[in-house]
Amino acid sequence: MTPAVQSTQPRRSDATRAAILRAARERFAADGYERATIRAIAADAQIDPSMVMRYYGSKEGLFAAAAEFDLRLPDLTSVSPARLGEVLVRHFLARWEGDETLVALLRAASTNPGAAERMRGIFADQLTAAVATFNSDPALTARRAGLVASQVLGLAFTRYIVRLSPMVDATPDELVAWIAPTLQRYLTGTPPS
Repeated sequence: MTPAVQSTQPRRSDATRAAILRAARERFAADGYERATIRAIAADAQIDPSMVMRYYGSKEGLFAAAAEFDLRLPDLTSVSPARLGEVLVRHFLARWEGDETLVALLRAASTNPGAAERMRGIFADQLTAAVATFNSDPALTARRAGLVASQVLGLAFTRYIVRLSPMVDATPDELVAWIAPTLQRYLTGTPPS
């Protein structure tokens, strides 16, 4: 075969990776992160479990690659600028409590570099785009989005991963009352000089 013909044919490893990801998405969706196993995913993909480990290194790495997560951020252009912090805190609490995928991704991100990269990408791309819709200074958009992410991820980590009692015991309304003013300042406040 000539090099041109070889480059247009898919490599066997690409097909194997695709089969693993397809099986992982289905298994994680059906069983959840905790109950899904590498052996079950490999059986679904009709490959040896060692191949899953070869390509993804760990269950966390596989989950990070397989996780397709949309933050489903609200359209902030229709939100009063004075309510941006409140709307985002309420939204994130609803997302974290309504979908175990993001909790599993956060858990994996704390120990797995691939999962951490996936989490960074989700928040950098989606949150920065949302903040850009109302922020008048493009130079500050990424900084504001990063500050919001630090607060939201800290909330999620303490409430859903570490399960710190004061955070777990707080109602969503209490958390909104405490955290929304901080997000509001990050989103609309004057930056320090």
